[in-house]
Amino acid sequence: MTNQEILSRIDHTLLKAVASWEDIKNLCDEALRYKTASVCIPPSYIQRVHEAYSPLTICTVIGFPLGYSVTAAKAREAEEALAAGALEIDMVVNIGDVKNQDFERVQKEIETIRKTAGSQTLKVIVETCYLTEAEKIRLCGIVTAAGADYIKTSTGFGTGGAVLEDILLFKKHIGPNVKIKAAGGIRTKADMEAFLNAGCHRIGTSSAATLL
Repeated sequence: MTNQEILSRIDHTLLKAVASWEDIKNLCDEALRYKTASVCIPPSYIQRVHEAYSPLTICTVIGFPLGYSVTAAKAREAEEALAAGALEIDMVVNIGDVKNQDFERVQKEIETIRKTAGSQTLKVIVETCYLTEAEKIRLCGIVTAAGADYIKTSTGFGTGGAVLEDILLFKKHIGPNVKIKAAGGIRTKADMEAFLNAGCHRIGTSSAATLL
């Protein structure tokens, strides 16, 4: 797999709370130079990036990183992000609802954000490090039924990131129209190749441009 093939599947990411505008500009410059799939940035920077880097596909995060915002807040956050210029939304599920086995509520929330996102790409972060295998399988079905475009492993802010075993599990249980994004702890070229070869369509990392 060539470096460019890998880079074309990368969501070039910077979500640290201390990220400055200079940091974000560097990220965007790298994304343009290396032709990454998108830049994944905090919602507060979307408008500035959209105005300064119009060719870039902007991805942002909703209900991030803990997922326990109320649904109305997540929907409003998504609406504002799309209006500012975001084309891809990565939302975090309410993990408390998952742990309470309130799967109907989890699905309704994803459906609400799906409706808000319209034709734009919706990725659902399930934060695998906190889930049992049964919960992961159940969420594969929910993400599929709710019409999301991707299931995503992790925020990168939890107790663990993406692992290959979860990618293989997802492949068995998601629907044919759902893709997989891996994120969290993917820091080498070998890691990126392994996740892409395992079935991921996107990788979220801050390391790709420097490494490749």
